[in-house]
Amino acid sequence: MIVDARQSGESARDYAYRILKENIISTELKPGSLVSENETAAKLGLSRTPVREAIYDLAKVSIIETIPQKGSYVALIDPKMVEEARFLRKVLDVAVIRLACQETPPEILEAMEDNIDLQEFYLSKSNAEKIYELDNEFHRLIYVAAHKEIICELKSNMLIHFDRVRSLSVETVRDMKIVADHSGMLAAIKEHDEEKAAALVEKHLSRYHFDEELIRGQFPEYFK
Repeated sequence: MIVDARQSGESARDYAYRILKENIISTELKPGSLVSENETAAKLGLSRTPVREAIYDLAKVSIIETIPQKGSYVALIDPKMVEEARFLRKVLDVAVIRLACQETPPEILEAMEDNIDLQEFYLSKSNAEKIYELDNEFHRLIYVAAHKEIICELKSNMLIHFDRVRSLSVETVRDMKIVADHSGMLAAIKEHDEEKAAALVEKHLSRYHFDEELIRGQFPEYFK
């Protein structure tokens, strides 16, 4: 499990939740693997109580399954839940990019351009982890442009199932179309073309369907 430093003002429960969530999405904690309260608490330098609370919170969104007398396990990937999470993200992202097309501050456009330049650099280095991070940041900037930062934060905890598949997709699929998708979205925002931007978002978020067979082929044990 990869452990980052605790952030300023972050409660023990929130810290445990964030680290567990990040490791589940990246599949450092693989689907079907045991989540030990004792081991997690020791690695994070916490007592068992906040770790237990974080596991409970993750169980509420069905990303961890707790079996009485046996323990807590990372849930296997459920395609139905992935599709529902993808649908929710599509509805939100389409609405938000339409707002961003109306008016995006120059400094946000510049940040998006810099982000795409970095994506292209890390694509040339085949660095899937950095591309995934930059992908998240690019979409966050669209929410910032639309003045919907709070919604961006709230949705992150509802989309864990889809994000886990996105992470696997970046690791597995070598034809990295997402960078080209982002370049198209930025061009549409600059042109104030809401219809083009919305269509690009829908195409971008539908790539899981194109990649599912390939992902399942490499990680069959991860799926229900």
